[in-house]
Amino acid sequence: MMADALPRVAGKLTEHAPLARLVWFKAGGAAQWLFEPKNLADLQHFLRDLEPDVPVMALGLGSNLIVRDGGVQGVVVRLGKAFAKVDRSDEVTLECGGGASGILVSSTARDAGIASLEFLRSIPGTVGGFVRMNGGAYGSEVKDILVDCDVVLRSGELVTLPVADLAYTYRHSALPLGATVVAARFRGRPGDPVAIQAEMDRISASREASQPLRTKTGGSTFKNPPVEKAWELVDRAGCRGLTLGGAQVSEKHTNFLINTGAATSADIESLGEEVRRRVKETSGVELEWEIQRVGMFAGAQKKKDVGRP
Repeated sequence: MMADALPRVAGKLTEHAPLARLVWFKAGGAAQWLFEPKNLADLQHFLRDLEPDVPVMALGLGSNLIVRDGGVQGVVVRLGKAFAKVDRSDEVTLECGGGASGILVSSTARDAGIASLEFLRSIPGTVGGFVRMNGGAYGSEVKDILVDCDVVLRSGELVTLPVADLAYTYRHSALPLGATVVAARFRGRPGDPVAIQAEMDRISASREASQPLRTKTGGSTFKNPPVEKAWELVDRAGCRGLTLGGAQVSEKHTNFLINTGAATSADIESLGEEVRRRVKETSGVELEWEIQRVGMFAGAQKKKDVGRP
């Protein structure tokens, strides 16, 4: 796909853009094209005029993502400051741009005296990402607070989808492939800013104590099965501290994988698959990936030994 075959843009369009710096694992290949639209109209016009067979993928903060070492074909869309605003629309509702962070949304809700959005403080992503994934933590999920969202379809058409149309299940939605969430409305309930801040502090302290936040990680690796916790199954399978190449199962929280320094995405994904194999072998449970894995594998990888903790 040559540059002269692409639609003109007002924003920034970069060929062979490295994605490792944009994802939490700090590993992976490049995007064939990285598009950072100037505004909503720029995004719509680009997608409308882009050849329909070119794949499009939205990228938020890259916290729940493995970008494979061979990179991502097509166009990766990354929303910038123009999509990161959060405003109060009524007494208990916030209008949030798709590029706004969970921290900004929860802090704005606190300042407005809107409760029930505190859990977003603990989701390391953007509105677009956790609307798509039905992000959740500490007993709450996006489906509990979402009113509706504005989505630019792969065709460039802007549509508003009510929460019922997203068919939410655990960490999954029915958003169309290639669609980009550009805005969402979240509704909470009246609350006291002091009490809201106290709950946010509690959540922050809990995360700090239990999760490897200061490492190159991707957040929760596997979905919790219906009855048991994923981390308990991983621990019982003897995987705490397990290594493969530069990747490691966190000693602090076994549902987190870590890039210890020079891990490839293949190291990280292969370690995750080894954990899944061991859990299946020891407990009979088939763990499902929560982290999204995108892109192409690199050429033949040298086989690395799995190191015992």
